[in-house]
Amino acid sequence: MPSAERFETVIGLEIHVQLQTETKLFCGCANAFGGAPNSRTCPVCLGMPGALPVLNHQAVEFAVRAALALGCEINLRSRFARKNYFYPDLPKGYQISQYDQPLAGRGTFTFDCEGRRTEARLLRLHLEEDAGKLIHDGMPRSETSSYVDLNRCGVPLIEIVSEPDLRSVPEANAFLSALRNTLLYVGVTDANMDEGSLRCDANISLRRHGEKHLNPKTELKNLNSFRFLRQALRFEVERQSALLEAGEPLTQSTRLFDERTGKTVSMRAKEDAHDYRYFPEPDLVPVVLDEAMVAAAADDIPELPLARLARFTADLGVSYEDAAVLVEERARADYFEALIEAGPSVGEANNWVRIEIGRWLNEHGREFAAFSVPPGALAGLLEAVRNGRVPVGVAGRVMDRMAETGGAAADIIAEEGLQQISTSDELAPVVDEVIDAHPEEVEAFRGGREQVFGFLMGQVMRATGGKANPDTARELLRARLEQ
Repeated sequence: MPSAERFETVIGLEIHVQLQTETKLFCGCANAFGGAPNSRTCPVCLGMPGALPVLNHQAVEFAVRAALALGCEINLRSRFARKNYFYPDLPKGYQISQYDQPLAGRGTFTFDCEGRRTEARLLRLHLEEDAGKLIHDGMPRSETSSYVDLNRCGVPLIEIVSEPDLRSVPEANAFLSALRNTLLYVGVTDANMDEGSLRCDANISLRRHGEKHLNPKTELKNLNSFRFLRQALRFEVERQSALLEAGEPLTQSTRLFDERTGKTVSMRAKEDAHDYRYFPEPDLVPVVLDEAMVAAAADDIPELPLARLARFTADLGVSYEDAAVLVEERARADYFEALIEAGPSVGEANNWVRIEIGRWLNEHGREFAAFSVPPGALAGLLEAVRNGRVPVGVAGRVMDRMAETGGAAADIIAEEGLQQISTSDELAPVVDEVIDAHPEEVEAFRGGREQVFGFLMGQVMRATGGKANPDTARELLRARLEQ
């Protein structure tokens, strides 16, 4: 047995999620990605003397929606605290966060891992402001100097802390993916990991199977992609298992993941809460929520991915694998249901949404919300395919043109001459040309090699640009071959 398999993996995640509000958490600066460095700042988010924070109510509303969607209990009274530490991207010398009285906590988040329903407890969900960003690459003298961009200072975050309930790297990956999709469903974040809208710290320790105590944990900081999360955790499993096998003690520490080497490297000893010298934020009053506001937020939560997956499989008969793809994005699931309502069968809608629209999205590098063909217009195209007015082989091309131009299927078909060729008179010359061009294959078919028919049929479809009516072409080709 490999040494790593002799130990149980214990993982907890801390996820930082930027809320998609119009302005920052405590000031009126725009909450947007990019911009010239240090251009979206003001005395409040820069911590200038005398500047006072004012809480963004939209951020509180978004945090409540997120907490409810994740199964957390809302605390009607919470308060902010100062988390003190010194770093170049933190101009105040402290971060306004929540500590002993968070906005929400005591939740259980249910997710699917490899087809298995799994649960992980959530310890807390709290509001805090983001820090700035250090830039190390692509600047003059970057090999010896760091640059600070404070545009991100004060951006509203929720931090979601799980209990150490995850027992494998796949579970941690599935947990984070499901949590991200849930937050996207309720519209509180764009969760763009490339832009830092969702970042993850992972706490991991190992213990021998059957043990109940927790060994000292290692915190892996700022994992900004699912791939890096998986790689960093796998490396830590191997590193810590090797230490335990050698009889060496595990120590609490913070490590960074080096994406170039695929290894984690020591950063510092792991801090405890007392290291941050938390104390109540004197410039902000406690956050007191109204029960009616929380109830209204709960009523506004849409059907979430896991519930939707269950309904698609139970009520619509979609396979688990297909349903899991359909519910990955709310826009995709919404489109699928709207397409069914417009006429196509469940199976037809499923195939087109997953395969044809999926192909278009991959080719254009876009998310589903960018697909602009209305469900009713696509339903019209599929009806034309079923009625024989549009060849199956060119329907995908027509859909692409609809997405590019916004035109109607009928107009595109007419303009590009994509109508189906259905009459024997039109197809006979094409069939004869294919037979004349492939005498060896024709002879093989007539000698009993039935599988050659598929090749010849493909040549007919190719010669007509996919516009031949398959049934008519098949009957005509077979009749000619059997003469």
